[in-house]
Amino acid sequence: MGDRLKAFQEYRERMNERIFRQGNLAINRLFSLDTQMYRDGALPARTKELMGLVASMVLRCDDCITYHLLRCTEQGVTDEELFEAFGVALIVGGSIVIPHLRRAVETLDEIRRDQPAPPPTMRG
Repeated sequence: MGDRLKAFQEYRERMNERIFRQGNLAINRLFSLDTQMYRDGALPARTKELMGLVASMVLRCDDCITYHLLRCTEQGVTDEELFEAFGVALIVGGSIVIPHLRRAVETLDEIRRDQPAPPPTMRG
């Protein structure tokens, strides 16, 4: 994983742990609800992550965009699917989303660079 993405994940984990250690019931419950919401249910997790990505782009939260891009790629979302979601975000959010789209595509490129190449297919 690239340095920027690794630093992002390490920071997120370190600060979440710090927040959880405080023991604030309301905060811990919200974090738990957030985790539960993105699990498979009537909608598959990958669909929920795409929805989270679109909402994050419309709300213009680069940290959230990065998080959902990582989760989407872990869920096997294709670039074509991601770009359709980007399009939805642009329609809903308008042109103010364009700078976040640029950073999202840059982050996606970084994620894809770090992914291992698929194994070659066997031809008979």
